[in-house]
Amino acid sequence: MRKNQAIASLSKGAKAVRSLKKKDSPRSLSKPEKVLKALRLFATDVDGVLTDAGMYYGESGEELKKFHTRDGMGIKLLQAQGLITAIITMENTKIVARRGKKLGIPEVFQGAKDKVAVLGHLSEKYGIPFAQMAYIGDDVNDVEALKAVGYAAAPADCVEQVRQVVHYVCKKNGGDGAVREFIDRILAVKSSQ
Repeated sequence: MRKNQAIASLSKGAKAVRSLKKKDSPRSLSKPEKVLKALRLFATDVDGVLTDAGMYYGESGEELKKFHTRDGMGIKLLQAQGLITAIITMENTKIVARRGKKLGIPEVFQGAKDKVAVLGHLSEKYGIPFAQMAYIGDDVNDVEALKAVGYAAAPADCVEQVRQVVHYVCKKNGGDGAVREFIDRILAVKSSQ
C-alpha cells in the first residue's frame, strides 16, 4: 500500500491529535532556542514552499516544477545532524517522488488531505512528540499542521492565515530558498549546543 493510501485510510477516522489551547499559539512561544534544539523531525509542504508555486506545462502536456538547489542541500544538512525529514503534500506527482528520492527523504506522503494525521503517523512510527517536530507550509491546507508542531515556519509569500499561526516567517519566498533559510535557523541553534 502506498503511503498516501495508508494515510488516507488513517485520516478517515483520525481525531485531533491534540487540542490547541490559546497559550499554544506560536506567537506565545517564549523559548524558541530550546524548541529548536530539541527538534528531531523536519517536514515540508511542496508547492509554494519547495517550489515557487508555479505550475509549468510543456508543449506535450508534461508538468514541471522548479526546486531550489540550496533547499535540497539544507535538507541533506539536517539529515547529517540526524533529523528525520519528510515531505507532506496534497499533490500527487512523479516529480515530487523523484525529488524526495534524490534527496534521500525517507518519508514522502503525497495526496495527504489531513496533514496532522500524517504527522501523527510519523510521531507513532519514530516515537517523536509533536513538540519535537518542525513544519514549513504556505497555504490554508497547512494551518492545522503548523499549529500542531513545536516550531512552524512559512515562506515570505505565504497566505495571511498561515502568517498568523507560525513562529517564523522567512525573508525568502517559496522556491527561492525559504526552506534553506528555515533550516539554517534550526542548524545555527543546534550547533550552539
